[in-house]
Amino acid sequence: MDQKNLISPKAGDPLSIGQLAERTGVTVSAIRFYEDKGLVQPTRNPGGQRRFKRADVRRISFILIAQQLGLTIREIGEALTSLPDQRTPTQSDWARISTSLKDRLDQQIEDLTRMRGRLDSCIGCGCLSLKACQLYNPQDRLGRLGAGPHFGVTDLPD
Repeated sequence: MDQKNLISPKAGDPLSIGQLAERTGVTVSAIRFYEDKGLVQPTRNPGGQRRFKRADVRRISFILIAQQLGLTIREIGEALTSLPDQRTPTQSDWARISTSLKDRLDQQIEDLTRMRGRLDSCIGCGCLSLKACQLYNPQDRLGRLGAGPHFGVTDLPD
């Protein structure tokens, strides 16, 4: 990083993209990607350089945590749209987002627990019996549900 990015901005000053990258530990290209997806919205100075609000440090931190929890960029964007644009989000703003994500995470935990239970009985069972195998899919009946694995992710249809 060049020397100008290592200089600490005064409190309240907007951050350059390099300063935001340094503060959050993400790459400049990741910040540009988040901007492209509408997750952060910098302004431009007279020279056309991006300038970020100090509150964007928290937004980027939230994005990183949400990605680790398995949220999609779309889901992260939906959560962030509830934050105020004209002021720094407060603790209650962040608590509201946290509360709204708990149902989604509870469902994800339930799905993962169900899949973990099925691993022992299905994958690599070695039963070699199509009558007992829960993965057997005669006439590709699961194909009606679309691409990808369905058993273990959703309940087996009748």
